[in-house]
Amino acid sequence: MSASLIDGKARAAALRAAVTTAVSDLKAASGVTPGLAVVLVGDDPASQVYVANKVRQTAECGMRSIEHRLPADTPEAELMALIAHLNADSEVDGILVQMPLPGHIDTDRVVMAIDPAKDVDGLHPANAGRIVLGKPGLVPCTPQGCVILAREARGGDLSGLDVVVLGRSILVGKPVALLLQNANCTVTMAHSRTRDIPELCRRADILVAAVGRPEMVRGDWIKPGATVIDVGINRVPAPDKGEGKTRLVGDVAFEEAKTVAGAITPVPGGVGPMTIACLLANTVVAACRRRDLVVPQM
Repeated sequence: MSASLIDGKARAAALRAAVTTAVSDLKAASGVTPGLAVVLVGDDPASQVYVANKVRQTAECGMRSIEHRLPADTPEAELMALIAHLNADSEVDGILVQMPLPGHIDTDRVVMAIDPAKDVDGLHPANAGRIVLGKPGLVPCTPQGCVILAREARGGDLSGLDVVVLGRSILVGKPVALLLQNANCTVTMAHSRTRDIPELCRRADILVAAVGRPEMVRGDWIKPGATVIDVGINRVPAPDKGEGKTRLVGDVAFEEAKTVAGAITPVPGGVGPMTIACLLANTVVAACRRRDLVVPQM
């Protein structure tokens, strides 16, 4: 048995195309051009690449892209003032402050300062609360991408499936567990204090790995035919590529897992591409809800 690959790149491309169509229709029907403001503080190389991709893809979808790059020593008060300005700007529908922030800035205070209606990263407690209540809100991008890929692999309806989520972070583990509960799955969340994690995983129809430990999940942890969503992105040594070289691996031992699972996301090329695509979709959703317009299907 060999698992089918869940192609995150292709699904993200399809979602971006749907966003582009939605933006075009929105402009034609109401004259609204959704606007996304991205704020980067400091010069972290990975963050710079990520922000550049967000800015480029926002523009490619026909949306207004607003970029603010601030020095690493920017005072917290200055960042908070910028967020207040963006909150008040009627042409800004989404605000994303790139994480991580420099150590002197309180991340929680920054997240709390963003208008929940413009919180396209879905991190504000008000949006987290809406997920808990099963109410419409802006959903965190990576968890949203996980659910989309799981639906794709399972034919759409996830009702009644047993799910195990490895990891309980507020960025992925907790929100993806809630989203899957809202999709009528029976969800178990495993963490560092969970007993006999391998045996627990073997009962899962869908296994979501989001712990940040390279290849932690082995092939014999997986139920035959299960869907495996690997959120992990870990850089490990790659001696075969030369001294000092590295490669990316997930939280799942891919080569072992693909002989057991029914479907699996690769790393890279699985969940990762979905994050920005879901961010773009969230921006369109925010633009519509702020104006009491019908949210298009995407």
